[in-house]
Amino acid sequence: MDADPTPGGGGAPEQGRTRRFPAFTRDTARPEGGGRAAPGDAPAPARQWPLLTVLLGTVAGLLVMLGEARIGLLVVGASLLAGAVLRRTVTSVGMLAVRSRFTDMLTYGLLGGLVVVLALMAQPKPWLELPFLEDVIRFAVR
Repeated sequence: MDADPTPGGGGAPEQGRTRRFPAFTRDTARPEGGGRAAPGDAPAPARQWPLLTVLLGTVAGLLVMLGEARIGLLVVGASLLAGAVLRRTVTSVGMLAVRSRFTDMLTYGLLGGLVVVLALMAQPKPWLELPFLEDVIRFAVR
């Protein structure tokens, strides 16, 4: 006997429906974890608390940057890293979910890490020195 042709297992397929993907995509699927982060009866800011947490951290870093640029950049990078942690640990993060969980974590993590490392290496008087970068630059510029 043949396998059930419908994805849900309800018997014969409806007229015109197949298991093949459509030739043209008409809409996009919601990213994994892209549902509301709080119940629907909660106020709008509470439903998007993960995104607001990252945005408020970034705004705080930009405000700190008016006084001390390096510290402000560290706060911005830390808020992006917090976004990566939230995307990994919280099941429903609302609008913080843009793509798949792995892609979001990788993007937030790499960008946050890069901002932090560059802030630590900022001149004058860098807090972090990576000697191998001088060799890389000499090799690339030759």
